[in-house]
Amino acid sequence: MAGLKRKIQPSCVPYKSSIKKQKQKQETKPSLKTKLPATKLETETDSDPIVESETPEFSGEDDGVSWPSENDDGLNSNQERFNGEEDEAGFEDQEPANVTRPKTSSKESHAKQKALAQERRASKPNADSIARSKKLWERLRRKSHVPLAERKKLVAELFDIVTGHVKDFVLKHDSVRVIQTAIKYANLDQRRMIARELKGEYRGLAESRYAKFLVGKLLVHGDKETRDLIVPEFYGSVRRMIKHPEASWILDDIYRGAATTEQKGILLREWYGAEFSIFKHEGQGPVSAELKAILAERPEKRKPVMHALHEMINLLVQKKTTGFTMLHDAMLQYLLNIAPGSTEMTGFIELLKGDEEGDLLKNLAFTKSGARIVCLALAYGNAKDRKQILRVYKNTFSAMAYDANGHQVILAAYDVIDDTVLLPKTIFPELLGTSSPDLDETQRSALLAAVTDLNARIPFLYLFAGKAKAILPADDIDMLSTIHAIRTSTSKKDPSARRKELLAHLSPPLLRAIAAHPALFITSSFGCQFVTEVLLGAPSPPSSSSSTDLRTEALHAIIALVTTQEHQQSADNIKQALDAPSAGKMLKTLVQGGRFNPTTRK
Repeated sequence: MAGLKRKIQPSCVPYKSSIKKQKQKQETKPSLKTKLPATKLETETDSDPIVESETPEFSGEDDGVSWPSENDDGLNSNQERFNGEEDEAGFEDQEPANVTRPKTSSKESHAKQKALAQERRASKPNADSIARSKKLWERLRRKSHVPLAERKKLVAELFDIVTGHVKDFVLKHDSVRVIQTAIKYANLDQRRMIARELKGEYRGLAESRYAKFLVGKLLVHGDKETRDLIVPEFYGSVRRMIKHPEASWILDDIYRGAATTEQKGILLREWYGAEFSIFKHEGQGPVSAELKAILAERPEKRKPVMHALHEMINLLVQKKTTGFTMLHDAMLQYLLNIAPGSTEMTGFIELLKGDEEGDLLKNLAFTKSGARIVCLALAYGNAKDRKQILRVYKNTFSAMAYDANGHQVILAAYDVIDDTVLLPKTIFPELLGTSSPDLDETQRSALLAAVTDLNARIPFLYLFAGKAKAILPADDIDMLSTIHAIRTSTSKKDPSARRKELLAHLSPPLLRAIAAHPALFITSSFGCQFVTEVLLGAPSPPSSSSSTDLRTEALHAIIALVTTQEHQQSADNIKQALDAPSAGKMLKTLVQGGRFNPTTRK
C-alpha cells in the first residue's frame, strides 16, 4: 500500500519522544491490524490536502518529519524497526509472571562463588607455584606438629619452588607469609640467597602493607652481610619514608634495632635538610649525627638546619606519630642546640605541652633520648610548665618506675620541682599503691616487688641515699649532674630542704612496712640494701614531737628478727636468709651506724 504524506504546517512539533513513551503509546493504541475510521471532528478540522506518495514509504521532498502511514500507527518505519528490536530483546529477558525460578540455596551459592574465586586465582601468573607453596606453608607453620626431619624436607621443597621467583611472592598478603616462614626455618646461605634476590627492592617492600614484615624478618634472622645489604637502600629517602604510614615503622625498627652507630648517624643526618640526603659525608672518620659538631664546623648552616629539623619534628607531632625513637633522637639534638630562655626554648616546651592527649610526653619517657628531653624540659621550664608536664604522667608513674629510662623523669621531678606538697600527692600514692601511710597485704607485696627490682627501687632509694653508685647507673648520675647544674638558676628552694620535705612524706609508710614484716625484705640482696638505706637515711622526728619514732620501731623489729625466732615455721628460712652475705653486710652497717668512709677511715 502506498504511503500517505501531509504537508506539515510550521506550527507542527517534530516527533522526539523517548522509546519509553513510544512503548506506552503502543500499549494504549489498538492492534496494528485494526483500522480506525476517521472521526467527524478530524474530517472537519483537517484542511490539509492528502496526496498519494510515489514511493512505498516516504518522499524525499519532505523535511524529515512526516505523518505515519496506516500500517505504522504513529511510528515511522525506522522507529518501528528500532522499537521492534528493543521489544524483541526486552521480551526475551522477561519471563511470564506465572513462571517460578528454582531457588538456589546459600550453600550452592557459596560453592559457585568459591569456584569463581578459584578460577580467578588460577588465571594469575605463578598461580600453581603459589598454591603449592601455600600447602607446604600450612604444614610448616605448625611448629609443634612437624618432626625435625620432615621440616627440613619441607623447607628444601619450598626453596625449590621459590628460588628465582621471590619477587613474585612478596607483594601478596598470603604468599609473603610463605617467604617469611622460609626465612624462619632456613639456614644462613638460604637467607642470604633471598636477601640477594630482593636487592634493590627493599624500599618498595618497606612501603608495602604486608611485605614490610619480610624486611624485619630478614634483619632479625640475617647476619651482618644481610644488614649491610638492606640498610643502605634507605639512604636518601628518610625524610619521605618517615612520613609514610607503612614505611615509617619499619624504618624506625631498623634505626632502633638493626643499624650500626654509623648507619644511625647517616639516617639521622637526613633530618637536618635535603642537603644531607643528597650529598654524602666527605669528612674523615665515622659519620656522626651530633648536630653541635656539624654546626661548629659549618656555623653558616645553623639557621636552615634548625628550621628543617623543627619542621620535621612539628610535622610528626601534628600527625600524632610520636613513638619513633628516631624522632626522639632528633628532638634531643634540637634541644641541645637551642639557648636556655630563648624563644626557641619556649616554643619547644610549648610543643611538648601542646599535645592534648599527652601521648608525646608519655612516649618520650620510655626511650633514652626522650627521657633526657623530659628531664631537661623540667629543669628549664618554669613552675607552671613543670606542673603541666607532671599532670600528664598521672597513672603512669608506676610503669615509669620499672622502666630503665622512665625512672629518670621521676628523679628529675624530685630535684627541680619546688612544690613539695603537690609532688608527694602526685607521685608517692602511685608508687606505694595508696595515699595512706599504712599498707595492706597487697600493697606490701607490691612494695616488695618494687624494691627488689633493678629499676623500680631507684625512685624509693634515691631520696635516702642520694647519688650513690651502688644504686644509680652511670647514665642516671650523668643526667642528675646536668640537672643540678641547671636548677641553680631555675629553682628557688634549697635542695637539702626539698629532700627533707619529700622524705617526711615517703619515710612513714616504708618504715611501717619494715617494722611490720622485716622477714619479707631480708630474703634478697636488694631487700637488705633497701632496709639499710631506709633506716640510715630516714629523718628522725623532732625532739619536741610526742609521736612514736618509726625508725626506732623498724630497728627493733630487725633486732628481734635476729635475736629471736618467733615464727617457728619460717625459722629455717629466716636463718638461711640471715646467713647470706647481703644480710651480714646489712647488720654490720646498721651496728656501725653508717657506711665506712674511706676518706675519714671511719
